[in-house]
Amino acid sequence: MAITSNELAARIKKGAFKPHIYLTNVCLSYFQNLNGFVAKKVFPIVPVPTSSALYYEFDKGDLARDNVARKPEFGHVAPGIYSKRDKYYHCEVDQVITGVDKIASLDFQRTNAPAVIDPRRSKVRWVAEQMNIHLDRVWAGKYFNAASWTNVYSGTGSTPAANQFYYFDNENSDPVTFFNALRNRMLLAGLRKPNKMVLGVNAFVALTTNPSILERIKYQGSEANPANVTANVLAQLFGLDEIYVAESVYNAAPNGAADDMQFICNPSDVLLTYTTNAPSIEEPSAGYTFVWDMLGNGQYTAVQQYEGEAATHTEFIEGLLCTDPEITSTDLGVFLSGAVSPTFSA
Repeated sequence: MAITSNELAARIKKGAFKPHIYLTNVCLSYFQNLNGFVAKKVFPIVPVPTSSALYYEFDKGDLARDNVARKPEFGHVAPGIYSKRDKYYHCEVDQVITGVDKIASLDFQRTNAPAVIDPRRSKVRWVAEQMNIHLDRVWAGKYFNAASWTNVYSGTGSTPAANQFYYFDNENSDPVTFFNALRNRMLLAGLRKPNKMVLGVNAFVALTTNPSILERIKYQGSEANPANVTANVLAQLFGLDEIYVAESVYNAAPNGAADDMQFICNPSDVLLTYTTNAPSIEEPSAGYTFVWDMLGNGQYTAVQQYEGEAATHTEFIEGLLCTDPEITSTDLGVFLSGAVSPTFSA
């Protein structure tokens, strides 16, 4: 039952009523949806015992060559060649630090503020968010650009020439036929068909409204459940296991300047790859993310807290990560640059 103003004044005088300094039922937190991050999903994570070392790569040409020949009478065929070469990884440590003012945090403790805005809890979450953003930026810099791959195609609005394709938002575009051709080319070049794709957000939206794709699924819906083009539908049409939409965002502006929000992965680009679901010694993969446990606690990303100097009354929260993303087979990746027209916007 609601109390009167006189009763409220009496409770305040007695110290029985403590007004809320912060609301306990709402808090505006702009932490991103983890589904939008791609760095931990596409290429297998490879835990390594040392920060740098070598690993083997067998020659695919030797593996695919037919060395079987007719045995000559009283003799033998020449021995087949089965060669390998050394490749190198090197994991480096990245770090982020923030602090908690222990004196200022007393207000939160003494007013029973909700746990979600407790400085320690929120800043640990902030550190984790920072590491996710950084991992996606490192991933994009290594994998999601045309300079990293041998097989690169670019979109066009006119009749495609060599290594070109129609923009996905072009009325002449037929992505299913195009990706079927790419699948066969990767099979010839790398002995595997692609199984994963990463779509920039504009490329994804263009595919969901592409006339050729809509024509293929138009009879699969009903009035109650209309046919929608989802990432899973596209994966089935293109013969892939997984399609990820790169939706992670970062602020490109320096501290103090106006926000400059950008997608980490170029929204108009696409990466098509073959990767294993786990590290393998008998399967190739377009890439691997080598990770080193720098603290010996079983984690390649670690968040820890430690006290500052006594007079500062400060507690620090630190995030560490140690990775090295490597392209291990350029033949098992195809990069599509500018998959939508320059004027297209989701």
